[in-house]
Amino acid sequence: MSLLIGGGTASGLYTDTLMEVAAIIAAAAVFTQTAGQKSPRSVLWMLAFAVGLTVLQIVPLPAAIFDGLRPEPLLGDPWVGENRFRFISLGVGRTVECLLYLLAAVAFFLAILRLRADQVGALLPFFFTGVVCNGLAGAIQYSLSDDIAIVGLLPFTINAGLFANVNHFSALLFVTIPFVVYYGLFRGHLLSGSFGLIALLLLLLAAGSRAGVLIGLAITVLSVIFLSARSRVSGFSILLIFIGLSAYTIGAWTKIDAEVVDPAFGRGEFARTTIEGIKGNWATGVGFGNFQQAYQIYEREGMIFKNYVNHAHNDYLEIAFEGGMPAIALMIGYFILLLAALIRARRDSLQKAAFLSVSFLLIHSLVDYPLRTEALAMTFAYMNAIIFHKGFAERLSRKSEVIEIDHNGDKLFVPLEGSRMSPPSRMSPPTAASL
Repeated sequence: MSLLIGGGTASGLYTDTLMEVAAIIAAAAVFTQTAGQKSPRSVLWMLAFAVGLTVLQIVPLPAAIFDGLRPEPLLGDPWVGENRFRFISLGVGRTVECLLYLLAAVAFFLAILRLRADQVGALLPFFFTGVVCNGLAGAIQYSLSDDIAIVGLLPFTINAGLFANVNHFSALLFVTIPFVVYYGLFRGHLLSGSFGLIALLLLLLAAGSRAGVLIGLAITVLSVIFLSARSRVSGFSILLIFIGLSAYTIGAWTKIDAEVVDPAFGRGEFARTTIEGIKGNWATGVGFGNFQQAYQIYEREGMIFKNYVNHAHNDYLEIAFEGGMPAIALMIGYFILLLAALIRARRDSLQKAAFLSVSFLLIHSLVDYPLRTEALAMTFAYMNAIIFHKGFAERLSRKSEVIEIDHNGDKLFVPLEGSRMSPPSRMSPPTAASL
């Protein structure tokens, strides 16, 4: 549902509200089950901190707290009178909207953590279906015209696939690549996986996103190298894939070379202005969802045009601007947990594929704001749930275990369910010499 109608970036979209309600209801259905997989405590604490930080921004606080922490134009709206209580958030309504957005993603994430490992993997076909629908929509658009927009179907203008932003459409394509490689290398679908990989790369070229083209190439190479180490695919197949990647590199270079980048007014200017805002609001931030309002205070006069800046095009700077030092601490904590999860999950290929997708989505966030769309936010939550899920490690450990049953003086070795060991066999007890 998110991948089909969640490609908008504007605030107040009714489609986003529908998906948030649906995610919370679906999560509630999972939480009502009597038994479920346990969630890591460190992850739960991090999520509680994130939700608590957002709630704190819409709680009225004594106005004296803000003395010296903010410029006068950014003190926020008074709650009672002029000087008694104020909010951290410059716009309480926008922060409440962000809170609902966060709660839906958190509920979806926690619900997946409670599922069994096989159930988590069974959600992948739904993800692939959404990607295929977006790919078909994008292919139809690019075959008809270089610039085609669909107006009126959804509350936002569709410009690429089912997304309002071509860069976010590209982000969905390249985060799918590790899972396509995973299915081709580990599930025995090399032919269909190869066709899927070629289709994704061609769509990335057609979309024309510079960051998407570069990240798509890098994530493909790393996926093949990172995941093929434990697969049974021959070296000849790997060689053929790299030959295809070489041809793709030539097309990517041609596409990027044709683009004209404005060095005076662009992401560099956005970053410089946002950093100035962070310095002026480092303690509390300006409230989640209020970047556009606060950014204008720090904007240089020579950079004010008819088109306004709605995002920093760097999610980390924007989060730091809106949340202050607590938000920065939250991001650092997440990166530490992510690295620790990679060390624990290095044996499971599906978790490794999810880690690659999350990593490159985080890299893309350096130059854009992909997680500001419901489609990619829910995808991000799903991939993180794969990474932090405890069931994959337990499943791997069970594969090496056997149950030993004493029957008439002999030992009967029965592999546990899910093991790849040979069928149960009857043998004599091992001697000291054989040991």
